[in-house]
Amino acid sequence: MTTVEVVCYKYKPLRNGELPLKIRVTKDRKVRYVSLGVSTKPEHWDFKKNQPKADCPNREYIEKLIANRISEIKAEIVELKAEDKEFTATILVQSISKGSKASTVSDIFLEHIEFLREMKRTGYLLSIRQTYNSMLKFCGSLDIPFSEIECGWLKRYEIWLRKQGMSENTIGIRFRNLRMIYNLAIEKGVVKKELYPFDSYKVSKLHEETAKRAITKEDILAVLNYPLDKTDFYAQLAIHLFSFSYFMGGINFVDMAMLTSKNIVNNRLIYNRKKTGKLINLPLIDEARAIIEIYDNNSSNSYLFPILSALHKTEQMKLNRLHKVITKVNKALKQIGEELNLPIKLTTYVARHSFATVLKRAGVSTSIICESLGHSSEKITQVYLDSFEKSQIDEAMRHLK
Repeated sequence: MTTVEVVCYKYKPLRNGELPLKIRVTKDRKVRYVSLGVSTKPEHWDFKKNQPKADCPNREYIEKLIANRISEIKAEIVELKAEDKEFTATILVQSISKGSKASTVSDIFLEHIEFLREMKRTGYLLSIRQTYNSMLKFCGSLDIPFSEIECGWLKRYEIWLRKQGMSENTIGIRFRNLRMIYNLAIEKGVVKKELYPFDSYKVSKLHEETAKRAITKEDILAVLNYPLDKTDFYAQLAIHLFSFSYFMGGINFVDMAMLTSKNIVNNRLIYNRKKTGKLINLPLIDEARAIIEIYDNNSSNSYLFPILSALHKTEQMKLNRLHKVITKVNKALKQIGEELNLPIKLTTYVARHSFATVLKRAGVSTSIICESLGHSSEKITQVYLDSFEKSQIDEAMRHLK
């Protein structure tokens, strides 16, 4: 007995609160799902009748999509039975997908999102997912051919994003992600290269100068020496993480959260950057060691900082925890920065920029440490750092105190 039905998958809601629609295939008590590439709000779905309500946006389109997909799957079941082939729910789903070239914008997006999930590139996956959800909200459905995304469509999308109050850089990220997906579709032969709209519509215009993120050495010392006796847990953690990042090569929040006692070898901090995979090898200076000792719980496998724990087993659990803590830490830093009358909003990332700026102002060669540590230059910075002897980096870091 094989059943094929649509479900509004309420167990994994999307970030925008909507629930994805899937086709559920059940055979011999084994269940597999086929994504429809669309989602809806819970209030627009009749869970008793298992169908979109009358007030559901794009109801007719969704009903047609569901009917067509179920029809395709049932036709495949008939074909398999006609050929007297044994099959499972997994084989059926694979048979449906086999040889069917992803042809819609939604197909390519979801395929790439799944690839990023398998590669555990959670940060980039989140950015692509945000772009996907944004476009879905803009046009209602992404089950459209790439040929529909032409200059006029892109201009309308840009206008819509601006009306949502998006910053110039956020809009730029949305369009760069879309351009990447379009290029991916060309590589897969889904759309002809002649239809490429980004030769005419220039994404490079969607850029604004990044706000200053570095502060003077005097301001840094004010943050490092901020009195912690009357502050709460997250304010103390915020100062400690900021200080550790500043003293330890501008290490970012995610990499700090992942550190364990295994990353300390022969009085050096050795770790691989999660974002680039580059090996970082720095001297563990006294100030940084003192911070680690504050949170030392004498467990050889524990994290150095109280951000993650053994309870966070899956990537999604870790991601949720990181998001929660970074939000509270940066909120605390912002309040501290305002209290100290700093010229910019204080965040953990300011420590990374300030690390580079202080070294440059002290006369350290830009070949060892670059002044700019934005996303576009992090890889280059790590390449430069990796190319020098440890002694040169050790000497450079003495200028931080």
